[in-house]
Amino acid sequence: MKYLILLTGFLFGNLIYSQQVYGEWKTIDDETGVAKSIVEVYENDGEVFGKVKKILREDKRDVRCTECKGDLKNQKVEGMVILENLSKDDDKYNDGTITDPENGKTYDAKIWLKEGDSNTLMVRGYVAFFYRTQQWKRVKN
Repeated sequence: MKYLILLTGFLFGNLIYSQQVYGEWKTIDDETGVAKSIVEVYENDGEVFGKVKKILREDKRDVRCTECKGDLKNQKVEGMVILENLSKDDDKYNDGTITDPENGKTYDAKIWLKEGDSNTLMVRGYVAFFYRTQQWKRVKN
């Protein structure tokens, strides 16, 4: 009976976690469809952040954000926090920013789980009415 309770708790915990935005996500380039990196999405002081945990192409692992401004200027992309200060609003997280390390630009950001698919994270960067949305895939542990 003790094992059944532990197993049920473990399975229920995994189900709840899999329906959260937190965890590791494989970024997919929306123009080429190529997987580029693993981003860890996490909570800090009630806000959501995302950090590039790993660049998938070995020859790109030492690339730096040469176009970035301020503290991000020339920072290695691997290890860089690219999603910042998102706050929960119903089933979405918004009012934060996302930085594109390829061009150094920072955009307003919104993220949410794709309806009916908790293994796909919708990531939108936008300025006014202009936006770009990527679909990131959950990394299975």
